[in-house]
Amino acid sequence: MSSLAAESWTWYGLTWLVVAIRMVSQVLLRGSVKKLKTDDALMMLAMITDTVLIVCMNIISHTNSNLIDPEHPTSLSPEDIEQRVFGSKIVLVTEQMQLLTIWLVKACLLLMYYRLPMSLKANLAVKIVAAYAAVGFVLMEILYLGVWCRPFSQYWAVPPDNPQCSAATNHLITNAVLNISSDLMIILIPMPIFLQSRIALRKKMVLIGVFALGGFTILSAILNKYYSFSQPFGSEWTFWYIRESSTALIVANLPLTWTLFRRVFNLRSFNGSDHSKTRSGLPTSSFQSQAQRNGRSTGRSYIATEDGPEMDPSDGQEQINKAYGISLKIYQRHDIQVSSEPAGSSESRPDSRDEGHTTTIKGGIHSRGNDVETASERSSSAAVKVVSGV
Repeated sequence: MSSLAAESWTWYGLTWLVVAIRMVSQVLLRGSVKKLKTDDALMMLAMITDTVLIVCMNIISHTNSNLIDPEHPTSLSPEDIEQRVFGSKIVLVTEQMQLLTIWLVKACLLLMYYRLPMSLKANLAVKIVAAYAAVGFVLMEILYLGVWCRPFSQYWAVPPDNPQCSAATNHLITNAVLNISSDLMIILIPMPIFLQSRIALRKKMVLIGVFALGGFTILSAILNKYYSFSQPFGSEWTFWYIRESSTALIVANLPLTWTLFRRVFNLRSFNGSDHSKTRSGLPTSSFQSQAQRNGRSTGRSYIATEDGPEMDPSDGQEQINKAYGISLKIYQRHDIQVSSEPAGSSESRPDSRDEGHTTTIKGGIHSRGNDVETASERSSSAAVKVVSGV
């Protein structure tokens, strides 16, 4: 087994292990596979593209392409040309799989950030970075598939008429700029929250480890481009391609694996509370508006539990009860207003008196449930008049 095969399949196995723990954690957290989020589906798609990437990269390691060293020209037989055509097509597929894997990971991270309770500025930053990453991906694909090498079949021509169809220098530069810049933006988004947090030092060290692994992902992206430019006919760049995609997948999944570890080892939650249930036998939870967390006014509320992300009210009371084993309470507000005024004329009362006062007591009940499916608000009111005279 070659060194590339040994390293690539080791990374692949480790990546699947982390992804499997993440998926089990999310199912435990939400109570059903059907409640998995969009980023969970995107992560599974990323693992499919990563699988194709690993397989193709191992084929490339022992297959030639249309990238021919001009300093060592060689005569090509029909068999050699056929082999290089096949190798060039595998290079094209490999590049696409690597791009899809990396950008799917970016999408998963940004979706995770979007669900976090952050300030308005942080949420705006998430949207801006998401737009930048999306536009960058579309632009890069348009340039790679439709501009840099024309006609498209030149990507596997042996030899190609255009060096961009074999060396892909313009594409590598574009990829490096858009990929590394968006990675830096993504890793900087949660940094203010991390710096302002007051969690224990050992927990900060865990987060620092995750950030460090993210930094290694960026370093891998830099080095794979460096070796692609400096040693285009070597194989060093293939190792860094694998390392970049694998560490990116691991970084995106690690923050979502804590639930399984808590359940298995009876650990405390990351904010310091116990995983154990309350005295009543129910898991601790709180009903809290997003405005209370973010310090801003908004109409959105959610159920926040210590196991993880919020549950949106659109899930309905029955669904929340089933998922968390708790029932929502309906609160009533009683309003009573007492006013006193001189008694009216005798025409308004058959038993009128010369002097007196009319006291009016107005009461109302406003009940509002947290059943968002009906979003109903009921009210009833009553008034009682007491007439006193002397």
